[in-house]
Amino acid sequence: MVLRSVFYSRSELISSSHRRFVSALSCLILVISGMAPPIETPNKSPDVQKSSHSPLNERILSSLTRKGVAAHPWHDLEIGPGAPIIFNCVVEISRGSKVKYELDKKTGLIKVDRVLYSSVVYPHNYGFIPRTLCEDNDPIDVLVIMQEPVLPGCFLRAKAIGLMPMIDQGEKDDKIIAVCADDPEYRHYTDIKELPPHRLAEIRRFFEDYKKNENKDVAVNEFLPATSAYEAIQSSMNLYADYIVESLRR
Repeated sequence: MVLRSVFYSRSELISSSHRRFVSALSCLILVISGMAPPIETPNKSPDVQKSSHSPLNERILSSLTRKGVAAHPWHDLEIGPGAPIIFNCVVEISRGSKVKYELDKKTGLIKVDRVLYSSVVYPHNYGFIPRTLCEDNDPIDVLVIMQEPVLPGCFLRAKAIGLMPMIDQGEKDDKIIAVCADDPEYRHYTDIKELPPHRLAEIRRFFEDYKKNENKDVAVNEFLPATSAYEAIQSSMNLYADYIVESLRR
């Protein structure tokens, strides 16, 4: 009987230790996975109600319930401290795409405008410079030369190397020619004259042809150096600033 009693006591002790070990191991797993349950602490203030949500859930609930708007790439993204030489650029269209994406000014989303009517594709990543404004009430356009296509909606750092003066259906629609400032193959370029002549011929030909089947006239003039690009970007920055000041006065 004594043996039996000792045996049961040891069994109960082992079982109890096992339960404590499993409980501790479970807590450790939760901590490692970032899902640890909240630690119970004495509530010193009876007036403060303890939240039942984790910090992450609090942030999610807050974002769902608060009234606000999403960031707008044209207005909320900074142009960058190096402008007008090095600046942020929002990509609308990837290199090699036949889909004409563009910024929806109201929502800030990238929308599909159309599929190109001609049998051509964009020769390089194409987008706009935030916090700029041109005479056509759009941000200034930029063509970014780099090794890889970039997804629409992404932004990157670009360096202006030239300007392509263009007239689209009788209206001025100049394009900044730039290279990706973080692409080791192209970041050393400083002026458009350093590009191979055939590269410039491809760019010119694309813009001359991409609207032909829509019966729209586009004229491309001679490429201008980097200094002309700096002036165009600075002018668009000033025009945007004037627009913001005028909007605040209303």
